[in-house]
Amino acid sequence: MSQHNLPQAAPEWQVDAWFNTPVPLSLAALRGKVVVVEAFQMLCPGCVAHGLPQAQRVHQAFPRDQVAVVGLHTVFEHHAAMTPVSLQAFLHEYRIGFPVGVDRPGKDSPIPQTMQAYRMRGTPTLILIDAQGRLREQHFGQVDDLVLGAEIATLVAEAAADAARRRLSDPPAGAAGCEHGRCEIGAA
Repeated sequence: MSQHNLPQAAPEWQVDAWFNTPVPLSLAALRGKVVVVEAFQMLCPGCVAHGLPQAQRVHQAFPRDQVAVVGLHTVFEHHAAMTPVSLQAFLHEYRIGFPVGVDRPGKDSPIPQTMQAYRMRGTPTLILIDAQGRLREQHFGQVDDLVLGAEIATLVAEAAADAARRRLSDPPAGAAGCEHGRCEIGAA
């Protein structure tokens, strides 16, 4: 893979309010987990029929210590109808249990800031971020469950392999004479 094709760091989310989480979330706080972001609008038929139900299935299927599912309500149309108060009722009615952030409105545009940063074409958009915080996949529209499951499982396996490599290359805690990834006999 050439240098310019390597995954890039995912842009941090610009969120004005959070639902279903006691603290605001950030990519830095989720480092070490695969992050599945479902960008949606509550008045988007594809989001309601496919995107959000799929995100709920992912939230239920994968261990929470390995995969974090996050909703991003990114409103680029019908602004007056899709307020945070309406969103709160929507999340309750549709029993959305994973955290959902409200994308910060655009400064000089009707397009919200996170939506701009990720260059989304619309909703639903599904984003996969690996355990190192790098943008790995971005799908506009419907994604097949099996394809998505395979993509998530691949990223989870990568994260587990990276963690195993780190454990093997790190010297035991408190090992005498250990530095620079090696331990010398009698160096204590």
